[in-house]
Amino acid sequence: MAGTIAPKVVKLGGSVVTVKEKPRTPDLTVIGRLAGEIKQAEIDSLIIIHGGGSYGHPYAEEYGITEGYKSQGQLIGFSKTRQAMMALNKLIVDALVRNNIAAVSVQPSAFIHTKKGRISEFNPSLIKGMLKMNLVPLLYGDAVLDEAIGFSILSGDQLTAKLAVELKAEQIIFGVDVDGLYTEDPKLNPDASLIEEIKLNELRQSMKKIGRAGTIDVTRGMFGKILEIIPAVEAGIRIKIINAKKANRLYRALRNEKVKGTEIEQR
Repeated sequence: MAGTIAPKVVKLGGSVVTVKEKPRTPDLTVIGRLAGEIKQAEIDSLIIIHGGGSYGHPYAEEYGITEGYKSQGQLIGFSKTRQAMMALNKLIVDALVRNNIAAVSVQPSAFIHTKKGRISEFNPSLIKGMLKMNLVPLLYGDAVLDEAIGFSILSGDQLTAKLAVELKAEQIIFGVDVDGLYTEDPKLNPDASLIEEIKLNELRQSMKKIGRAGTIDVTRGMFGKILEIIPAVEAGIRIKIINAKKANRLYRALRNEKVKGTEIEQR
């Protein structure tokens, strides 16, 4: 059994595992490749979380799930969002299992509640138990019950940081569709510079400028990601942001090899 080995936590962005411009369209080629890289890396203790991309986000936005309960008509949207995320999760589980990885789907809304969108009730014992059994928990951003506003969206980034802190993770690897954090949006400005290393105090000083370079979605894109990262960095957890759309970058990051991206450290 893995016992008390500090886990590595991988967050795969929705823009990586889906085609964001096409509703409910997975990128099966990328999902399959990433599963192969995870298998090849041979990590002893691992947690994987994925985003919603073109599965969860369209329903969450259409029905205003992030804003909380306002009308009876939103309930079907809550259901559709949950259903979409479970469908995407199954595709990723399938790819991992095909690569002989003992991945197990874990529904976040079954053990997490929020209050005004922030995690308020959280019991990590299930995840701890899975890690001790050498299982690989696979979680995702989810539509959850909220004690203040009825329901809300729990972003995969908030979930990632919370799990990493609670389980004293060794490292978080964020797999996104750009090479890391940039001085400006690299999709809009080809002269934007990659930030290869940044310390926590520098991140705080420049987070607004960097964060607004990202795409805005119902979980606030790169800006939201940076906000969620800070507690994990404060806890001393190493952060690596890489382009998971590029072959072998996730593998190299998992193996602690040199790989293009952004390193974030406490000091």
